[in-house]
Amino acid sequence: MAVEMMEWVQLAVRWIHMITGIAWIGASFYFVWLDMNLTPPEKDGYKDKAGVGGELWAVHGGGFYEVQKYRAAPPQIPPVLHWFKYEAYFTWISGFILLVILYYFGAEIYTIDKSVADISVDVAILIGIGSIAGGWIVYDLMCRSPLINNQAVFGAVLFILLTATAWGLSQVFTGRAAYIHVGAIMGTIMAANVLVIIIPGQAKMVNAAKRGEPADPLPGLWAKQRSLHNNYFTLPVLFIMISSHYPMTYGSSYGWLLLAGIALVGILVRHFFNMKNQGKAKQGFILLPIAFALFFLIAYASTPKNQFAEMEPVPFATVEKIIVERCASCHATNPSSKDFDSPPKGVKLETPAQMAREKTRILQQSVSTKTMPQGNVTNMTDEERKLLGGWIYQGAKTE
Repeated sequence: MAVEMMEWVQLAVRWIHMITGIAWIGASFYFVWLDMNLTPPEKDGYKDKAGVGGELWAVHGGGFYEVQKYRAAPPQIPPVLHWFKYEAYFTWISGFILLVILYYFGAEIYTIDKSVADISVDVAILIGIGSIAGGWIVYDLMCRSPLINNQAVFGAVLFILLTATAWGLSQVFTGRAAYIHVGAIMGTIMAANVLVIIIPGQAKMVNAAKRGEPADPLPGLWAKQRSLHNNYFTLPVLFIMISSHYPMTYGSSYGWLLLAGIALVGILVRHFFNMKNQGKAKQGFILLPIAFALFFLIAYASTPKNQFAEMEPVPFATVEKIIVERCASCHATNPSSKDFDSPPKGVKLETPAQMAREKTRILQQSVSTKTMPQGNVTNMTDEERKLLGGWIYQGAKTE
């Protein structure tokens, strides 16, 4: 019962994380689009547009909207001023809770693989939290360094550092945990940008306007800069959020490199849309075919080759013994594993028919990517994985 209740807790937190994440990313995308589509106000408009730096007209949901952006501050701060911050805060909080539940409380299953690195749960947690905190510190120092004056160089250096981090984490964690921690680093950078730079910068502008003083433009410029960084982080982070469903990515021997390549695809797609929002779609259009070509090149290069063609026939009795010893402790009607009250994802491997029916999952997760058993808690050997693969390629016969 305790395990089942924890599943419901995970579902609730994951749902909250998704809802708040959609709200945050949606607001981020909208305001970046809005800022890039503002046009100079009409001189002879029917409103007093003194101090307005840009405006935009839109139609949506059966109504017309006029949005204006002031160069500094309006003559008078309105009584109701909408802030966008809690979406970011609750996305990070729910994401961190989910990280703790799955990858720290469940470290022996989801984070630690003794065949990768023989570390304790405490060490794994320290590495995980240290990488998240260190990622923000390094990024913030970069933003305060001369690197920030050249956005292309800044982006390249940051990309290389995150790729190196992905490689480093893959040397001590399972592939899935390494991916999630890279996502947590980027998500923490995004949320900390809101908490430490964007919201305080906006507060200074508002307070100065209320006092009738000219606002210092620097906090606003820094806030806009960090907001744009967040905009480029979004697609790679979204990919990492769904990657746990695709073990051929994080389970690859070069999972860290696949992550870098797919993150680059997301960055190129995001940059195209940013150029399009600036009216430069023709100049940026080449980015889309490059992104798609890179994605399919990654997919082709990571497709495992058939290493079982020359194998001797594998008896089903051998395969059945492997599955019973290495898999059935979890994938049974009543799992003997203390970590599950019911078979994960409803997959049962108790009868020959069930084993044959799940051959595709077995091939993908236990043979090609080696992500199952989770954390290799039952110590499946490479030879056993090879025998499973040979049996599947030979038709997965059960007689």
